[in-house]
Amino acid sequence: MTLPVAILAGGLATRLRPITERVPKLLVEVAGEPFFSHQLRLLRSAGLTRLVLCVGYLGERIVELYGDGAKWGVHIDYAFDGPRLLGTGGALIAALPRLGDAFYVLYGDSYLPVDYQAVGDFFLRSGHPGLMTVYENHGRYDTSNVWFEHGEIRVYDKKQRLPQMHHIDYGLGVFRAMAFDGFPRDSVVDLAAVQTALCQRRQLAGYEIRQRFYEIGSHEGLAELDALLRREKAAEGPATDPTTT
Repeated sequence: MTLPVAILAGGLATRLRPITERVPKLLVEVAGEPFFSHQLRLLRSAGLTRLVLCVGYLGERIVELYGDGAKWGVHIDYAFDGPRLLGTGGALIAALPRLGDAFYVLYGDSYLPVDYQAVGDFFLRSGHPGLMTVYENHGRYDTSNVWFEHGEIRVYDKKQRLPQMHHIDYGLGVFRAMAFDGFPRDSVVDLAAVQTALCQRRQLAGYEIRQRFYEIGSHEGLAELDALLRREKAAEGPATDPTTT
């Protein structure tokens, strides 16, 4: 069973200013192309071809460039925030009619070279309404916020730090629609609040990823991913994929 992917791309991307004053984060140039082109290729190579973009700020620019995704061999649907930003959780709640019962959630600034199908299969076997991928971070790439032990997420908290928190939310989640029951519609909801509530009820599965994550949420992260993808392009030689042109 291949699940759809919700991509959270409606924020203002203030940390990337001035770049994002006129360009939405998905269209920020990385290694000579819009970031979304790299992210989209990565998902397609994993067999994930049904995408729902949760967009807001400058989202029309993304629609103009990628349309329904046919050129890329995928199907793209769009869920717009409306007159005000709804937060990461609120955007997902608004998009639930397009996503169905179960779906991946990925941030619009994350580049995650992982086995997506293995994550999805683990989630479906777990029987839980939510799953969080985690990475043993030890404060290296950002502040660790997960106590993960013996294959279980004991605590997830972005505000209260515990000495047992050696892992970090990797940035890829999987959810059933029921995970959002009890949260208000058409209101601001943070996805972290949904995940914390699931964790407190022992309904949040944990899946540990061994390879590090990449992101363009900061200028440092953008420069790092740009260098990585340029090295990979140089190693691969001339592109043969028509969607790279």
